[in-house]
Amino acid sequence: MHIILTLNISYAHVDYKGASVTDTFPAFTAEIEKQTRPLYAKLKNFVPAVEWSLLAPLIAEINRLKVEKNALILAHNYMTPDIFHGVADIVGDSLALAREAVNTTADIIVVCGVHFMAETVKILNPDKTVLIADLEAGCSLSEGITADDVLEMRRLHPGVPVVTYVNTSAEVKAVTDVCCTSGNALEVVESLDADEIIFIPDQYLGRNVQRLTKKKLHLWNGSCMVHEKFTPSEIRELRSVHKNLTVMAHPECPPEVVDEADYAGSTAQMIQFIQKNKPAKIALITECSMSDNVAVPFPEVEFIRPCNLCPHMKKITLPKILDALRSERPQVHVDAALIAPARRAIDAMLAVKLR
Repeated sequence: MHIILTLNISYAHVDYKGASVTDTFPAFTAEIEKQTRPLYAKLKNFVPAVEWSLLAPLIAEINRLKVEKNALILAHNYMTPDIFHGVADIVGDSLALAREAVNTTADIIVVCGVHFMAETVKILNPDKTVLIADLEAGCSLSEGITADDVLEMRRLHPGVPVVTYVNTSAEVKAVTDVCCTSGNALEVVESLDADEIIFIPDQYLGRNVQRLTKKKLHLWNGSCMVHEKFTPSEIRELRSVHKNLTVMAHPECPPEVVDEADYAGSTAQMIQFIQKNKPAKIALITECSMSDNVAVPFPEVEFIRPCNLCPHMKKITLPKILDALRSERPQVHVDAALIAPARRAIDAMLAVKLR
């Protein structure tokens, strides 16, 4: 079963609380067709030609505006292929995007991801303009815990350091000791001189890390609305239909799902595994667009798509990105009082060396 998903994108006019934004999008001219032809050669298996006539002018105009405004587009691995391959300057998981955000000389940073990612970029670049195409692009993990919750856990476990997944708000990061991502969670935990760790908010990532460390982790009952849906029976069914299938699971999945997989790792680690091992047939147990994006540079690999979509990631579209660049809205702001303590936690994460 090889499912090709077409992009379900609304091209309606986007308005942000009265902001003056574009009323029309550029036309698909012969010049734009020629300019974007090499890109479409990579994406033709994912985007029908009739849809490309709508996407290509947006891509061309966004890329023009990036140069004009000295803007940088960061795109998470869960963006749709038109964004990921069409307009992004830097792509990757949360850790990679955070590292790149520290070094940029751009005046404007457009975050193609969810709100906590844009907040993280703003914390690292308080003097730059940080845009997100849709302020409503949230995260079930981030929305499931508050700073007061963290302080209560500190009260229950006095003196125990707090490791906070980056999928959290600036307020939560500001009351933590060090952040982590799915790609470095174990290294961050092991880097702390403590036998007990408060690990928040993803219970499944925490349970998967707990199996790899001798330290005791105190967990919060949070979860990713996408990854918690995967089940062991789904993986077993995939294996029964697709012989010689390599299954790779994200560590936000429940441990019993990870146990059914051949490999578990962050989205960046999954890509590294594919580059190194070149499996013939793969199922990525993570957000659906990841497979579409990775399939482009690996045409020789067959990707089986058990598809769970993140509704928040899918709020980010090319029309909204174009409107954001043109109007330089909506901007992401972080309370000035939170920036220094939140940045300390992020910097502490970035200082941890990966194995």
